[in-house]
Formats: sequence, structure tokens, C-alpha cells
Amino acid sequence: MTIAGKPVRSAGTVPITNPATGELAGHAPCCTKKQLDLAVGAAVDAYQGWAADETLRRTMLGSVSEVLKGNADELSRLITAEQGKPLRESRIEILGSARWMRWYAEFQADEEIIQDDARGRVVVRRRPIGPVAAITPWNYPITTACWKLAPALRAGNTVVLKPSPFTPLATLRLGELLGEVLPPGVVNVVSGTSELGPWVTGHPGIRKISFTGSTDNGRAVARAAVDDLKRVSLELGGNDAALVLFDANVQNMAERIFWNAFANNGQTCTAIKRVYVPERLSGELVEALVSLATSARVGNGMDEATQLGPISNPFQRDLVEDLLHDAVSRDGRIAAGGRRLTGPGYCFEPTIVTGVLDGERIVDEEQFGPVLPIIAYQNEDDVIDCINASRYGLGSSIWSSDPDRAVTIARRIESGMTWINTHIVAAPHQPFGGIKWSGIGVENGRWGYESFTELQMIHVSP
Repeated sequence: MTIAGKPVRSAGTVPITNPATGELAGHAPCCTKKQLDLAVGAAVDAYQGWAADETLRRTMLGSVSEVLKGNADELSRLITAEQGKPLRESRIEILGSARWMRWYAEFQADEEIIQDDARGRVVVRRRPIGPVAAITPWNYPITTACWKLAPALRAGNTVVLKPSPFTPLATLRLGELLGEVLPPGVVNVVSGTSELGPWVTGHPGIRKISFTGSTDNGRAVARAAVDDLKRVSLELGGNDAALVLFDANVQNMAERIFWNAFANNGQTCTAIKRVYVPERLSGELVEALVSLATSARVGNGMDEATQLGPISNPFQRDLVEDLLHDAVSRDGRIAAGGRRLTGPGYCFEPTIVTGVLDGERIVDEEQFGPVLPIIAYQNEDDVIDCINASRYGLGSSIWSSDPDRAVTIARRIESGMTWINTHIVAAPHQPFGGIKWSGIGVENGRWGYESFTELQMIHVSP
């Protein structure tokens, strides 16, 4: 772990499994309550000096960007070893994180003058909140860490970062690297088992919690924040719908739909998780998706030929299988895939499911794995109602040969983000967040920066 800029060991460790091979990928330390107190204390001690020097913060974020790029090979291999995604995707994750750091290093946060007249001058400014807890998931360990670190640090906060117990290795190594360039205590990285999360969220020294993970865990985080009135940002589950309109050219979009559903083997919060297609186009789309699924190369992410890695842990694999069994019991049809691959690890065939309806688990729940249900429809208004009936509202996409009409339809969809003829496009300057059960608050861009700040109004009378 990294506490106050120094490497810290613990008496206990937890083994980390390579999901492609079932072999040991490494061991992660188990943070004790005393060590967590030291980490939060270091963040508290570093806060005032860090918050006071904007020039230093911007310079240091640029240095962090260079650290990520300079250590991309090592960090990429750690991500693939513990999470399973293909090595080239891990490298994209690291280089994308460097891009986020650079963007926030260059981001200009200006005070706003809302009055300047004979009655007085009124300035509205953004000030940091204090020590922040950043809690990240196992699917994109470095991306989600940097989506939190970059705006939090730019705003002047200090951070205690806790990665998922499934994928802590790359984040722990990042902590070591940051300990070499950042002032002590600005970023502290701790790891452990499931008990560590509640210790972090309930710690009195933490003033804000930024959490990415499941909706159920997000509720627990929100409850932990209530007594101390901690600020929270929650990026939670999604059940993103792709709506194919009647004028769509299926052949032009099938490949994009497939890879936006199976990115990171479907283990992406904003992946397409259900596709609604006009009944007259459904056969053509299913045929194209089946062809892509059966030709995709699944295996060890260290193999350059691999296109899809394994499911990242056995618990998620079991959930995927449970949803498939339920779908088949309700007359759903597995058009492609549906089985574990033989051999070690948690590799699973990319799976296309047809003959399913809204109200069934595989449509209503987030699969978070290599499974894509296809739902045929006849009436456009009815299907929009079905999409909006979901308790989730993270992302969505509209697929059409008429982009202007697609935008009109997009305005009727209840989600925090809607893409036209694409999906899962994220950039440091554009907001990322959901509504309903998909979370509270927004990441990225000016809005992500502001989520790590409090407003201060200064009124100067003449």
C-alpha cells in the first residue's frame, strides 16, 4: 500500500487470481483499521498545503500523466493478469487515463462574478471539499481511479483510494508510482477484503465518497454517508438499451452494436445490454450478431490473437449462467454461445439470446457479462415505454439512417447519456453519469470537477 508517500506492508494478504488461467496473479495487502487511520490522517495533513497551491496541482497532474505513459507496459500487464481483458485494451486503459490527467492539468477553473455594481461585488468560487474516498470497481481499475483522481486533485482535495478486492494489483502499483512524484499524503492507496469498504466510507476524516460499483453497494455507501453528511457521487449499474429504428441499415451497424455490447467481455457499465429491433429486421440483425459471436476469439488476454478475455471472477460467471438458465426456462433461445470454454479460468462464449421479453430477468437485470438479449418490437412508442420502464438509466443508443430523427427519439429516452449510431464513447470533456438506479452525480468535464467542490459566495459591499 502507499500511505503518506511511503510503501506500507500489512501482516495479512489476500491472493489474487488470474481469471484466464485460474493461477495466482499475486497477493494484495489487507489494510488494518490502524493503517486506514494513518492513510486518512496523511490525507488530512496534506490537504491544506495541496489546496493552497493551484500551480503545483496543475504541474503535478501533468507529471502523473507522464508517469502513466512511462509505465504503461507494466501497468497494462498487471491489469490483464488480474482482470483478464486483452493486453491491448489494458494499454488503452492506461493511455486513456494519462489523457484524463493531462486534460485536468490544463483545465481552467475560473471564479464567476455574478454582480459588480454600485451595490456591491459578488464572486462565486469553487473550493475543495477535503479528504476524498475514491472506491473503484474491478472492470476498469485504472480508468475509474483516474476519473476520480484527476478532478479531485485538480480541485485541491486529497484522496484515499481503495480498489476492488478482485483487481487491486495495478492500482497498488500506481500508488507506489504516484508516491514518488506527489507530495506525501496527497494520494494514499489501501487494499483489503470486503470489510475495508465500510471502514473507509464511515471514517470521520473523509468528507466525500466517490464510488463506482453495483447499485446495491451504492445504497450501502449512501447510507454510510448520511450520519456525517458526507458528499457522495455514485456511478452505479446500468442496463443500457440500443434501439434500432425501422429505417436502420442493419449491415452497416451490426458490428458496432456487437462490439459495444461485448466490450471488455460485456463487463462495462455502459455496454449495450439489451437490443430492441423492429420485428422485420430482427432476423437479419440476429444472423449478423451470431456470425460475429461465433468468430470472436476468446481466451487469455496475454495472447495477441485474443479479442475477448474471460469473465473476471467466478461470481460474475455464475450470475451470467443463472440468467441464461432462467431465459431458457421461459422459452428463450440461445442463438450463439451460452457455454463455458473448456480449460482453466472463467472464459465464456459470447452469447446471443432471442425469444425473450421485457419482464424477464435477462432483459430487466444487468448481465455484466458476455450475454446480449435481442427483443423484437412492432410499435415504436410502445418500445420507448419499455425502455423507460427500467429502474436503470445510465446510457442508451439510437440506431438510424436519419440522425436528426434519432435525436428526436433520444430526447424521449430516460437515461443520463444517449449516443446516436454508436455507444460507449467517453471523453474527458463530456459528462458521464446516470439517473434513477444508475447513480447520483456526474463524472468528467467541468461537471466532474464541480462534483469535488463546494460553492463559496463572497459578497463585497462598497
